[in-house]
Amino acid sequence: MAIFEKLPGSKVKLTIEVSEESLSLATQEAYLKTRGKYNVPGFRKGKAPRAMIENMYGSLAFFDAAFDIVYPKAYGEAVKEHNVQTVDHPDVSIEQLEPGKPLVFSAVVAVRPEVALGAYKGIEVLKREYNVTDEMVDAAIEAEREKVARYIEAERPVQNGDLVNLDYSGSVDGVKFEGGTAQGQELTIGSNTFIPGFEEQMIGMNAGEEKDINVTFPEDYHAEELKAKAAVFAVKVNGIQVKELPEADDEFAKDISEFETIGELREARRNELLERLKKDAEAERENEAIQKVVDNAQVEIPEVMVERQLDAQVQNVAYRLASQGLSLADYFKYTGISEEAMRNDLRADAHNRVKSQLVIEAISKAEGIEASEAEADAKLREYVERTGGDFDTLKQSLSADDKAYFEDQVIVDKTLAVVMGSVVEVEKENEKAEKPAKAKKPAKKAAAKEEKAEAKDESAE
Repeated sequence: MAIFEKLPGSKVKLTIEVSEESLSLATQEAYLKTRGKYNVPGFRKGKAPRAMIENMYGSLAFFDAAFDIVYPKAYGEAVKEHNVQTVDHPDVSIEQLEPGKPLVFSAVVAVRPEVALGAYKGIEVLKREYNVTDEMVDAAIEAEREKVARYIEAERPVQNGDLVNLDYSGSVDGVKFEGGTAQGQELTIGSNTFIPGFEEQMIGMNAGEEKDINVTFPEDYHAEELKAKAAVFAVKVNGIQVKELPEADDEFAKDISEFETIGELREARRNELLERLKKDAEAERENEAIQKVVDNAQVEIPEVMVERQLDAQVQNVAYRLASQGLSLADYFKYTGISEEAMRNDLRADAHNRVKSQLVIEAISKAEGIEASEAEADAKLREYVERTGGDFDTLKQSLSADDKAYFEDQVIVDKTLAVVMGSVVEVEKENEKAEKPAKAKKPAKKAAAKEEKAEAKDESAE
């Protein structure tokens, strides 16, 4: 039996009783399992009677091992009895341990918090306008030209925008430093790839020309020994190339697309931009509505849930860096940022993500939203189309957790549809509330869903 008590901070206390008989049986079992580690004069290891060991090492010699035997069942039954949804390991304390009496222990544990929902229907959001301008279409066409640009040798001095092949050797106080020398390096002038002032001093140099370039490393440079140091780079220009862009004409349209004229290409890009703007506007509208719903709700979130979300976000940063060939440790080294500082920067967002997930779940329960097998299968098909594989084979291999994942996806989508189905758009001048802060990210499909989807895609790879 167990006594249930609510505590502040989304915690509960379970006071659990274990009968004297159960503890006695567990103590005997513990004796049989652990007697071999006790030395008792006159007996070989493992052969000493229990009473002799307890007399020599104390009456509680086997208690820890016995408690490890009775604890899992007693705690599990108490959690089930009171329908407790734990989110962490409990802090356990012995409350009563006396001969002839039941063992009593308490377990204080963080639990999934209760959410007090506020308004989640009829939410007002700012009406968003989206228009495709000629300048936006021009930029899209320019990007297409850049993709097929070619570089040709230039018979003139270096100008801004040129691609220069160069050798360089850097030194500080006449001493060369690590990473300061290269041959055949390519550099686009004006890209601000090198130290401030370096690229500007190359303008006007000719192919084959050599020159000393004087620069000062930034105060926030990643290499500690070079911060704010004056340096000299001996530079030689090996070659100069100028970018040549194709004319934006009908021939260009034929070369890069299925269209016959530049006019048709521009119209196609205009339609693509319009579709993208519509999707962006819808995402912004949804994020604003969900954030307001989240802000309207009250919930006391256990710190452990925030910490676990932070763990996931830091791990995601590590995955992204690894894809670029950089470790998290190197990132901290180069930027001078510590993991603690990163976690502090992410903490508000992590808290909001956890709250968003809890609020979405609370709405789905309030609305009685469930996922049918057909709906979960449709989500599974989307996943298969995205990652590859065979639908039937994958469905047969799904674990209970995998099935729950796809069901959760459906429930989140249906819950968001409930919220968004009653949203009221208002004109900017009629909007009474302040514009929602961009710092918060409730996540279009809810934070937990986003994290699970990333993990699921990564495991498929």
